Amino acid sequence: MENNNIVVAIDGPAGAGKSTVARAVAERIGLPYLDTGALYRAIAWKLDREGIAPEDGERISQALASFRLEFIPGGLMADGTDVTAAIRTPEIDRIVSAYAARPEVRGALIELQRAQAKNGLVADGRDMGTVVFPEAELKIFLTASAEERARRRYKERLDRGEAADYDEILKQVVERDNYDMTREIAPLRPAPGCIILDSSYMDAAQVTDAISSLASRFMEQERR
Repeated sequence: MENNNIVVAIDGPAGAGKSTVARAVAERIGLPYLDTGALYRAIAWKLDREGIAPEDGERISQALASFRLEFIPGGLMADGTDVTAAIRTPEIDRIVSAYAARPEVRGALIELQRAQAKNGLVADGRDMGTVVFPEAELKIFLTASAEERARRRYKERLDRGEAADYDEILKQVVERDNYDMTREIAPLRPAPGCIILDSSYMDAAQVTDAISSLASRFMEQERR
């Protein structure tokens, strides 16, 4: 990488805390943060609003041909609309995985994601280390038990003042795991050479410290 910067790819299942940690690590080590989850959520938001089913590959391709995505400070614009809040709803939680599994969607985003890496970055998702950035200097698979991930989601929704049912959230987490791990396109799995980090008994600060330390070590090696 130029300028002694590296790519840090953080993969893992839903609710493992990838986005929170990736943002914190990026700030800590001075690299840009690529919110890949927001990109997929924005596409799901658009296609759902237009009534395009995940199975309709032809209409998906047509819809995405002119779709414009742009990161803004603290959020994301989709076709000129600020969708920062709209893409973080339980409804998008339920539908995003089905759209993200489509080859038309992944193909539309993969080059956009790779283009951001010329000066290094921290990216989180489900196929960052396996597909998008297979040559990343540091690959992390961040996981936690399904029960712990459901508890975190449950607490997040209560903290936002939303109604929440722990048992229903746990069911969704387990179903999402099964879907992501068994889909044909870019299934969720640890990337070759990755470091597996179980955060079941760690808070976000501890995970951030651990990954930042590893990243700083790799950056120091790049400078030598």
